[in-house]
Amino acid sequence: MRHSPLELPELLQQFFCGYLANQRNASSCTIASYRDTIRLLLQFLACQLNRPVDKLTLADLDAKNLMAFLNHLEKIRKNGARTRNQRLAAIRSFLRYVGRQVPDAMLIVQQALAIPKKQYERRLPDFLTREEVEALLESPPSDRWSGRRDRAMFLAMYNTGARVSEIVAARVADVVWGRPATLHLHGKGRKERVIPLWRKTAAVLRDWVRCNKLGPTSPLFPNVDGETMTRSGVEKRLARAAHKVMAQCRTLREKAVSPHVLRHTAAMHLLQSGVDLTVIALWLGHENPTTTHHYMTADLNMKARALSQVQEPSGVRRTRYRPASKLLSFLENL
Repeated sequence: MRHSPLELPELLQQFFCGYLANQRNASSCTIASYRDTIRLLLQFLACQLNRPVDKLTLADLDAKNLMAFLNHLEKIRKNGARTRNQRLAAIRSFLRYVGRQVPDAMLIVQQALAIPKKQYERRLPDFLTREEVEALLESPPSDRWSGRRDRAMFLAMYNTGARVSEIVAARVADVVWGRPATLHLHGKGRKERVIPLWRKTAAVLRDWVRCNKLGPTSPLFPNVDGETMTRSGVEKRLARAAHKVMAQCRTLREKAVSPHVLRHTAAMHLLQSGVDLTVIALWLGHENPTTTHHYMTADLNMKARALSQVQEPSGVRRTRYRPASKLLSFLENL
């Protein structure tokens, strides 16, 4: 099946500018994620096929080449299964659009869409103890502008369980100084939520905004140039604070402290305080409350308390289990 070399560039332009931006009204984060995936794919295909990117066609997006790209992500770029699946989801979205616009390419599209997602083992979430959080929040120097900003930012992240993308996008106007004070977060998929602030958090943020004379449209936690911080910038500041405090809090040496770990920590501490899982799901902005259930499995103390409340029934004779046959024994030992 032959396709015009101009077909792929035109379809990509229509997909991003017409379909994603106008029809789906996708968020800028979604468009950026899809863009990065397609850019990586085109660069890979151009290198593999020894052909300029502008000369690639729809026929080059067959299942064989896409599988080679996914293997490249895992083996060369060292991406995990989750990232691999995320890239595949972006490609699938584009191919579904192609299938509707170019019926002649349906065979290639169907074969490519048949590529399955890769299964992966869901790890239990890492989280910090209350003592570790306290040490981390006290780590940034209070006599420096960047240290005061980091203290306020880390405290707000711990209080709200915000994603790093949400905290860097926060503006001064997103803080409502009521009773209680709240922070308006703009989450994934254009979802928004309002999180109440502790009195300590509200006081720290009020002092931070007043001392720096930040306007309503200013970033709540700007960089040294007064612009919005990058996600990698927040990650580096948090890693630096954790490294500094490791001498006093040795348990942190065994943990990889990241903004997402701080988000997990907020969820775990809410759970340990007796907050209902559905409330925690709303607090974190989870679309499906079942996503929050893996925090329950990560808390060994809660498991121990639940086990202590279950008494072994009396009068039950303990017997050793014996398979009924050699075949069942074989199956049991598989």
